[in-house]
Amino acid sequence: MDPGERTPSVTIRDVARAAQVSPATVSRVMNRRSTVDVELARRVQQAAASLGYHPSAVAQGLARGRTELVSILVPDLGNPMFQSVLRGISRAAGVEGYRVLVTDSHEMPLEEPFLAQETRLRTDGLVLCSPRSHDQELLELAGKLEPFVLVNRHVEGLLAPMVAVDYAAGIRALVAHLAGLGHRHVAYLSGPMASVSNQERLDTLHASAEGRFELTVLECGSMHEDGYEAADRALGTGATAIIGYNDLVALGALGKFHAIGVSVPDEVSVVGFDDIAFARYASPMLTTVAVPQEALGEEAWQRLSAVLRGEEPPADVCFTPRLEVRQSTARVSR
Repeated sequence: MDPGERTPSVTIRDVARAAQVSPATVSRVMNRRSTVDVELARRVQQAAASLGYHPSAVAQGLARGRTELVSILVPDLGNPMFQSVLRGISRAAGVEGYRVLVTDSHEMPLEEPFLAQETRLRTDGLVLCSPRSHDQELLELAGKLEPFVLVNRHVEGLLAPMVAVDYAAGIRALVAHLAGLGHRHVAYLSGPMASVSNQERLDTLHASAEGRFELTVLECGSMHEDGYEAADRALGTGATAIIGYNDLVALGALGKFHAIGVSVPDEVSVVGFDDIAFARYASPMLTTVAVPQEALGEEAWQRLSAVLRGEEPPADVCFTPRLEVRQSTARVSR
């Protein structure tokens, strides 16, 4: 055979001919069905081994009615927050023999329903992480996605298990921290418009800032480059402290201030949200609000796993984030 030619793949029919049985019998042996005679099963296994036959994992999953795959849909896999949630799910699912298929909606809310349904059809269950769709859309979509777990979001009336974060509590802790340091004008670098957690941050900021400091809200985004671009605008407002929608935004702002010679925290304080690993190694180390990211994934798997086993899932859980005061905030010097 020419070295450039591909070796024809061995099919189930080849194994059946070699073992002198029907393709259906080969299929039952490969799927570990107990209805096959022991001698026939041995012949099939020997034939498969001699031919180098490896059954398709997808085909086996379809035959058994399960794939041993679960999926997770995230709005932006470039965000370390979602990477950590994924890590928590993958590790917990792996212990039980499941693998995780990842889908990224790239911050496009209109694509989410289609992507959620497509990934769910290919797997045994779905983890829907921080969806950007409206509550009513999720309620209407729920029946097509079951079983699924909702992470980093709470939707009233949704019957699926939910694992959420009390973002309002985290924002209140940040506000108290900055007000206690004497800041009277704070700029918020706002996250994606479709992000429910961003809206929750905004609502809480407006309510908590009243009587404490002036709040300026600037459109930004969720990535390093968004914070880098918005830092100048934030400084131009006269704010003495800047709250990033998340740590990536705050770290982007830190990068810009370093580039233009603005000292943090001597001239301006900067805070983030999430406590991704980079926050602890920034210079200065970033003050932020810590969200138990891997635990979100682990808790999501506990609930999805229970549903897949036909059991009652644990009750919904809502984590309270923790303020981590580091080196990027200080008392107002002017």
